[in-house]
Amino acid sequence: MPDRPEIVCICGSTRFVNEMRAANRDLTFAGVIVVAPGEADELITNEQKTVLDALHLRKIDLADRVLVVNPGGYIGESTSREITYAHTTGKPISFTDPV
Repeated sequence: MPDRPEIVCICGSTRFVNEMRAANRDLTFAGVIVVAPGEADELITNEQKTVLDALHLRKIDLADRVLVVNPGGYIGESTSREITYAHTTGKPISFTDPV
């Protein structure tokens, strides 16, 4: 038995916010600690996006593995960058849909 629950970082396009919320809920009820992208109710500035993108890489650092929420196989530019980062840091990566 591990000393703590598994930590999973969710990655994916903000267009799939509802799917990411569902994955977060399912993982949480399975006893997993979930680290997810930040959410904003309004448009964000380029500066804010840069800060959030860098923060999300630190979230990947905290995680034991990464789950990419990619309905229909869609992976955007930011998510692709996060996958590359996770891969280079040796994090296991799984996808909700085939790529």
